[in-house]
Amino acid sequence: MARTAVILFNLGGPDSAAAVEPFLFNLFADPSIIALPNPLRWLIAKLISSRRAPVAREIYAKIGNASPLLPNTQVQAKVLDEVLGPDFKSFIAMRYWNPRADETATAVAAWNPDEIILLPLYPQYSSTTTGSSLKEWHRAAKAAGLTPRAQAVCCYPSETGFIDALAGNVQTALDQWPSDVGTPRILLSAHGLPKRTIERGDPYQAHVEETAAALRLKLGLSESDAVVCYQSRVGPLEWLGPSTDHEIKRAGSEKTGLIVVPIAFVSEHSETLVELDIEYRHLAANSGVPRYVRVPAVGTAPAFIEGLAGLVRAMRQRSERILPDGGKRRCAKILGFCPCEDML
Repeated sequence: MARTAVILFNLGGPDSAAAVEPFLFNLFADPSIIALPNPLRWLIAKLISSRRAPVAREIYAKIGNASPLLPNTQVQAKVLDEVLGPDFKSFIAMRYWNPRADETATAVAAWNPDEIILLPLYPQYSSTTTGSSLKEWHRAAKAAGLTPRAQAVCCYPSETGFIDALAGNVQTALDQWPSDVGTPRILLSAHGLPKRTIERGDPYQAHVEETAAALRLKLGLSESDAVVCYQSRVGPLEWLGPSTDHEIKRAGSEKTGLIVVPIAFVSEHSETLVELDIEYRHLAANSGVPRYVRVPAVGTAPAFIEGLAGLVRAMRQRSERILPDGGKRRCAKILGFCPCEDML
């Protein structure tokens, strides 16, 4: 049987307090994040990372001075390999911290696969996540001399296993909701992006809405029952809205309990464990929200892992490079091209 390497992509996170500033520098030095030429981008990245490092170190201090994203992804890789079987081997490539694409590409070359499936752990495509990771991978793969055919899973915002895993987590929270608190509102919280990124053609917001629509359909909820909102806003630019903190304050003013769902994060990390669990929980208490529950990321939920395995198997069975959904361009109404086709 052909040997298939599966490359799992994620942002990565610092593994120590000392790694926080260089991690931030790698993030802001990415041209997908700051679209300026060098050396100007390098200088801005140095300035921003040095200024933000103290606050970021305080954030990571709340979760042991290190991001759990890599160990969580390692567990996902292990479980995915168990589902896929011995002809597959998963490798991890983090965008802004170790192991980065160059290290991973070298390891893949040593394993000598017959083909490569690129599987971003970002269900919703953005040029700042999937796009950036795939660009970095192709550069690293070329430098490592990797020649096997490589196909990418561009996006999977409404993949059945992903939606089933999300729905299962939400349903558990609903089943445990006390009847004397009243009907909860569900906040579907995604990482935010500046509006200008969307205006330039990025399909991320549309993909988030697609995930939300599929989840509402699965659970039989309306848009007012399950509201999309965006977290992690930084800087002076106008970002996607409504913001998660705004929705928390609105729920408090209406004395409505909240179930908060990380709709775009598939692993626990600082934005779930600190921002959602600590900062927003504190905001909810101060705003008068009667009950605040945060459901876990899908992680290694069997439905989610089976869904990822199905995406990999579907790619492997194709003789030619394909786009999501068997060739249909999900982003046709937003872009004049498919990001995956453009990337590869």
